[in-house]
Amino acid sequence: MKVLVFPLLLAVAVYAGHAAPPQPTHWTGTISNGMKGDKISFDVAPDGKTVSNVTFQGYWRCGGKLEQMTAGPTQAFPLQNGKVSGVAVDPPKGGATAWHYDFRGNFSGKTAAKGTFRMNINALSCDTYQLQWTAAPAK
Repeated sequence: MKVLVFPLLLAVAVYAGHAAPPQPTHWTGTISNGMKGDKISFDVAPDGKTVSNVTFQGYWRCGGKLEQMTAGPTQAFPLQNGKVSGVAVDPPKGGATAWHYDFRGNFSGKTAAKGTFRMNINALSCDTYQLQWTAAPAK
């Protein structure tokens, strides 16, 4: 009986050592100066050092027309001392039709954040203009 207990304990210890890594915190927010229903979302890394998966869902002006859009940068933004601030260009080397994302914010602890977001493609006259957002961790 003693021989069977040791392999079982070893298997449990090995399995416990492979626990799932911590997951990012998903935040959702609203836009106060855009079109009704505009939203923003993003993820904060478990270590609190980066913001990724920034996604804007809403309307922007493109070529003189109002269009509904869901988009965001593929790059992450550094988060330091409760502040995030950066510009992402997609593709990274730019070009006339590159997407530009400007994302800035201040976090009030782990419960609230507010800031600005802008997404544009200069050559195509597409722009959200500077939007004001507030967000909190999704429930």
